[in-house]
Amino acid sequence: LKEVFKRIGIGQKDDFGQPYEEWFITDYDCYVDGLYSKLGEYENLDELNHLACLLSELPQSEIEKFEAALHMGAHTSSVADIINLAENLDSFEFYPEIENEEDLGRYFAEDLPIPAELKDYFDYEAYGRDVRINEDGHFAPGGYVTGDHGSFVEHYHGREDIPEEQR
Repeated sequence: LKEVFKRIGIGQKDDFGQPYEEWFITDYDCYVDGLYSKLGEYENLDELNHLACLLSELPQSEIEKFEAALHMGAHTSSVADIINLAENLDSFEFYPEIENEEDLGRYFAEDLPIPAELKDYFDYEAYGRDVRINEDGHFAPGGYVTGDHGSFVEHYHGREDIPEEQR
């Protein structure tokens, strides 16, 4: 891309001494569920490349957690936010295959001392709803996610944080 940009004048100074950087992205090829809709046509290519490098290093279980965190909607207003989201996955808990409040209630009720004869009468859905509300959790494709309880750290502050080999 650097050679193409050089050939068409992107990055060179205009008459006012400002670098010419006019391009737009018409489409994305994205394997991460929920990411496509968060990206715009004027995103910074260095940031997109940095994000792609971060995501390529994640195991599939962390990609699923990332997708669920994207669906929560916090930290998704810019590519910089999404980069920080990818670097803060330890701030989130992800429970795969928990798709609704009843599943959530059953999962968390496993640790409760409910007598066996009462388990059929326990309202797992109501209990799951209370857990979700108290944790501020979210049902996303692939599971249930909760997190960002004050442990989110901004690692990425701007393009100066991008390694040279990812620019």
